[in-house]
Amino acid sequence: MPGVSIIVPLYNKAAYLSRALESIARQTFRDYEVIVVDDGSTDGGDAIAERYAGPEFRVLRQANAGPGAARNRGMREAEAPLIAFLDGDDCWFPNYLETNVRMLEEHPEAVSSSNAWIDFPGGISCAEYWRVRGIFDGVHQVTPRTSGKLLNAMASFMTPGMTILRAEELRLRGGFYEHHCRFAEDSMLWLNILLHSPVYFHLATLTEFHREASQLSKGVRGPRPIEPYLEHPEILRGVCPPELRRALDGAYAVRACKSICMLAYWGEWRRARELRKQFISARDWRTPLFLPALAAGTPMAAWAGGLARRVASL
Repeated sequence: MPGVSIIVPLYNKAAYLSRALESIARQTFRDYEVIVVDDGSTDGGDAIAERYAGPEFRVLRQANAGPGAARNRGMREAEAPLIAFLDGDDCWFPNYLETNVRMLEEHPEAVSSSNAWIDFPGGISCAEYWRVRGIFDGVHQVTPRTSGKLLNAMASFMTPGMTILRAEELRLRGGFYEHHCRFAEDSMLWLNILLHSPVYFHLATLTEFHREASQLSKGVRGPRPIEPYLEHPEILRGVCPPELRRALDGAYAVRACKSICMLAYWGEWRRARELRKQFISARDWRTPLFLPALAAGTPMAAWAGGLARRVASL
């Protein structure tokens, strides 16, 4: 049995896939299997993946169902006690697996280990960004005193390509959100884990996160989708320990304020108003973007958003 199952969800990332797979091949930790899940690619990426095929390297194919479904397919096939994920346009430093496996060995109470990354195309480490938001080297566990702002930061820090998880915990929490979701499909899972289990964070930069390759970053002509946990808040509320409900609602408020302002920018003030009614109350007055979110659900906000778009296009 391998020590780590590496799952690579693949959808039309042929131009970058070799970089990702070569970064796996260069790992100093060698006890792994690789499962590439081709999620209906049409650009020949599956053929590139097949070049690496071998006893420890498999390529699975399925009709396009989104990254959450592709990761979950790999999870079901995985044989190792630890599971890692790497998107087809990102890559790991050679000591990525070795470092995170060691962190889990040294901290058996933690169900996952997550690290910082280099953000491209800027080529800048995100470590300081997360440090000032309360992320530090060590075990983190949500308590009734955890603020919604910190819980939101913790969930945002846990991105797939920077997180290794114990397979048992991943399966216990149900894996990733599916339903053809292509935005924030991982956030539901991270929040679910954080509400129930301790995790380990460290600010070593061990991953390259390539935003320039993301299809969601190109040619944006309208609002991004709303996060699944805001679209279906009852899912996490239904499993949240009662003593952590305030922290969860605070995290909802933090993210909702950002989404409300985003909708107002694109002129969708009615949707912004509905989110505001659902997630924002007077007790959230310290939440970032609270005042803009209050004003966002009005026709005037739509006018201001249109003006901002015109200025940005100049």
